[in-house]
Amino acid sequence: MVPGASLNEHHLVPRTYGGRETVTMHRICHAKIHAVLTEQQLRDQYHEIDALRGHPEIASFIRWVRRKPPEFVDRHATGRRRKR
Repeated sequence: MVPGASLNEHHLVPRTYGGRETVTMHRICHAKIHAVLTEQQLRDQYHEIDALRGHPEIASFIRWVRRKPPEFVDRHATGRRRKR
């Protein structure tokens, strides 16, 4: 990872549920997590990195983004998709 605008801090347990622990990750990975998972899912099932990596849609995204340069930012990303 390259320090700068391409990085974000992700709360493993959302702040709305009292989460304090954070991990540094690429901004687009952080956006993908919040586009795919609800805060309740993050709190209950995906509050560990290995669990996040194991989610099928997140795992597919990681395989895709791994081929991009470290400072890659997807400029075509849209707002959050509707939660199910």
